Amino acid sequence: MVVKEIISIGNSQMPTVGMGLWKLEKGLASKGVRDAISMGYRHLDSATDYANETEVGIGIKQALDEGLCTREELWITSKLWNTDHRAEHVRPSLLKTMNDLQVDYLDLYLIHFPIALKHVPHDQLYPADWIYDLNAECPKMELDNVPISETWKAMEELVEEGLVRNIGVCNFSTGLIHDLLSYAKIKPAVVQVEVHPYFTQEKLIRLCRERDIAVTAFSPLGALSYVSLNMAQNSDNVLGEQVVLTAAKRLSKSPAQVVLRWGIQRHVSIIPKSSNPKRQLENLQLFDFSLTDQEMSEISALNRNQRFNDPGEFCERAFGAFHPIYD
Repeated sequence: MVVKEIISIGNSQMPTVGMGLWKLEKGLASKGVRDAISMGYRHLDSATDYANETEVGIGIKQALDEGLCTREELWITSKLWNTDHRAEHVRPSLLKTMNDLQVDYLDLYLIHFPIALKHVPHDQLYPADWIYDLNAECPKMELDNVPISETWKAMEELVEEGLVRNIGVCNFSTGLIHDLLSYAKIKPAVVQVEVHPYFTQEKLIRLCRERDIAVTAFSPLGALSYVSLNMAQNSDNVLGEQVVLTAAKRLSKSPAQVVLRWGIQRHVSIIPKSSNPKRQLENLQLFDFSLTDQEMSEISALNRNQRFNDPGEFCERAFGAFHPIYD
């Protein structure tokens, strides 16, 4: 089963459902990626910060060598890390990612966070941490004063050079999107943000739709990835909501499939993460059913404006510096 549903981005076509690679253990990444491609995944969402791109690259190469698909049939996304925002570091960072992933271009390259940190040379620590000097007496984040405009211009040069097909941003607010659009020669093709029924992002999605920017939802199932990080509670479980359970029963689908279907019916691409083959396959099986308008509205009404991935919360606790990027 190959997912053929796509979102058109200029001359490119991004599969609606992708495999999120955050928290995919190194030991499982190579086989996991190869098996996911065999299963039908054609959209892989990676990042330097995930610390598994070498292993992911091995899995991609295995799949290509076995003829499971061609490189052109894959959509591969990666992200520029916070310590490489200065113009002179953007291209080397991309080339390192491409070398690790064993590809000669990316379909999409994103600025991972609107947070510029002091550069850490790749031969000193790779991937770099949030913390500048892990051996310091008081280890903490060290900010660098790099305007987004400088980073974006360097990203545009990657497109002009043919190293990446599309560029975009991740974890940006509507205000930063407005600002970026005011000077971008190449506008962002994709905005990747946290979206789930507890955090519906209505205004941001509408803005992107009106400006012809695609939206990718990370953490589309909500809190599941964050409980182990103490960034969410077990009670923050959208899969246990009655409206979700009722729809799942009506459709003979799992609660997770209902929530993921809610996402794609909002014309948003989704990148659920799972290392469980049964759940991976289940996450692809979203196109033989639909939610009613009432079910869509009732699931959207679960919104709490509850963001789980918030630097304004986790940076101070984990990295020694208060650094909010959202109001």
